[in-house]
Amino acid sequence: MDGLTLLIGNRRTSSWSLRGWLALAKSNLTFDTELVLLDTPETHATLKALSPSATVPLLKTPAGAIWDSLAIAEFAAEHCPELWPSDPHQRALARAACAQMHSGFFALRDQCPMDLQRAPEPVELSDKTRRDVENMQDLWTSVRSGEGPHLFGAWSLADAFFTPVAERFRAYAVNLQPQAQAYCDTLLNDDTFRVWKEAALAETFQTVLD
Repeated sequence: MDGLTLLIGNRRTSSWSLRGWLALAKSNLTFDTELVLLDTPETHATLKALSPSATVPLLKTPAGAIWDSLAIAEFAAEHCPELWPSDPHQRALARAACAQMHSGFFALRDQCPMDLQRAPEPVELSDKTRRDVENMQDLWTSVRSGEGPHLFGAWSLADAFFTPVAERFRAYAVNLQPQAQAYCDTLLNDDTFRVWKEAALAETFQTVLD
């Protein structure tokens, strides 16, 4: 499909942009990427003119705009079904894991915002954040297929949704169970993610952590 443009926020901090970008970058779709600087006086008006959510990521297609990282991931999977596990039950679990990430773990998000330029340094986690860390590891254990280094063997959209989590755990030096740490190492060493991180490390403009 031609004519796709993905609008993203600052690579350093925009975790949802990273998820949408990974979904498309791992698909067979060709797309352009356009950066919208976040937290400027023009940001809201620029995005509001394109979608009701006024958020990134936002995918511009010949048929119209698609906003929200989960919707963009599903759009990519429509054209590249192998982004989801082939087994129906595993596919349902992958979708459930993505949905849980999409709508939860707010304490972890608030206390440990993604910052790809942050040198690893621990912080005193709140009780709610520690609970989120425990629940995250329990989720990974409960859905893991055991057939490969990713949650469902081969890379899937579920891994796109948890890559920013792995970055949070790295940046805040969170102690993890060995299996969870190995999974995070797999995500952070992914070649596609490394392309994004290299660009994030090169960013020099000011950004607000989110």
